[in-house]
Amino acid sequence: MLAIQLPARLVVRSITSFSSTSTTAATATTLQEIAATRKGLAKVVLKKGKTQIFRDGSPMVYSGAVDRIIGRPPPKTGDIVLVADGLEKPIGWGLYNSVSMFCVRLMQLEEEATRDLNCALDMEKLLETRFDAAIELRRSLGLPSVDTTAYRLINSEVDIYFICRLSGLIIDVFGDVAVVASSAAWVEQYKSEIELHIRTMKNIKHIKWRPSIDILKEEGLDITDQTDSDSSMLSEVKVIENGICYNVSLAGQKTGFYADQRENRRLISLISKGQKVLDVFCYSGGFALNAAKGGAEYVIGIDSSSPALELAEENVRLNKFNPEKISFMRKDATEFMKEAASRQKVWDIVILDPPKLAPRRKVLQNASGMYRNLNSLAMKITKKGGLLMTCSCSGAITQSGTFLRILQGAASLAGRKITILRQAGAACDHPIDPSYPEA
Repeated sequence: MLAIQLPARLVVRSITSFSSTSTTAATATTLQEIAATRKGLAKVVLKKGKTQIFRDGSPMVYSGAVDRIIGRPPPKTGDIVLVADGLEKPIGWGLYNSVSMFCVRLMQLEEEATRDLNCALDMEKLLETRFDAAIELRRSLGLPSVDTTAYRLINSEVDIYFICRLSGLIIDVFGDVAVVASSAAWVEQYKSEIELHIRTMKNIKHIKWRPSIDILKEEGLDITDQTDSDSSMLSEVKVIENGICYNVSLAGQKTGFYADQRENRRLISLISKGQKVLDVFCYSGGFALNAAKGGAEYVIGIDSSSPALELAEENVRLNKFNPEKISFMRKDATEFMKEAASRQKVWDIVILDPPKLAPRRKVLQNASGMYRNLNSLAMKITKKGGLLMTCSCSGAITQSGTFLRILQGAASLAGRKITILRQAGAACDHPIDPSYPEA
């Protein structure tokens, strides 16, 4: 049996050609020198040994990594601050939050800031530059196109290796609708600027703002009474992805559609011919529909949500797929897999894409056990020599680096031997490598 870890951090070709023009003086100017021109700029000093993870690209500075804050008066939520190592040498700058467990969202590392002095310590200019870079990157990948009108424009901290990284902000484009998922206080603070940049995009007529209310409460914001800036009251929109039509509910999970899984869904369509396929936590049927398009012998989608399954069934009809080849069942995923395992029922391909089980670090241990148990059950019902595509959308799991160990523990629990393939996908709109390099 094969297990693919998704998502993994993605490394693709250099896109430095999209970056802003650097100044010739940049190499001679440090972030400290730039900051010297700004009055009242606080400095967040990291503990010894806590610097490298942020130099390596993690943009969320958690409070436990901070040794002290230099500055009087102390910074307020939304203030621009320097982030420095234990010797007080700046490594970057970001936006401060006095309440959140992530006290700083890094916006630029020093080498980025000194390459482009126009954006250093300037959030408005940085937003403009990163929106331009994100639009140009997607355009270079042929997005949007006749076959794909749904794609992710901004992918929060998952874009950590790209100049369009904006931690806490996700923007999905569905035809003429842009859906914004906000999960950081700074995103709400710069809402008008973000909407302004979105409205400059060709063909965008509507913006749906989807704040993550529970997460924003942890960021110190209560926005339960916030009104949508879009007056059209759109509730659904039709899109095309890889030639498959979908009806997307704008009131659904997250942005309404998991646009970051596009290339992984395409992969399933390429390998499903003649296969029996099971899509667990299928939501509106993305993976199942791609398997059907790819010529699967039979596809079953499992989810506990009636509205999601109604969308999935509607999408089957929308694409005129043979209902005898693809069906959906409202079932608890764990109970379904337990029952299937007890009957020794197996599938050639199993897709396991559960919701976020570890929304924060403090529930990491419990979530790890849940991921292990789910994957163990999925392995039991995957045919020997078959393929399990397993996904985690929990940032805490990814950042902890434990997902591979969880899969190995799941295999031991299932009594199965597995080959783990590290597949670089789901990192938004970038091509994946179909050759499956073995880890």
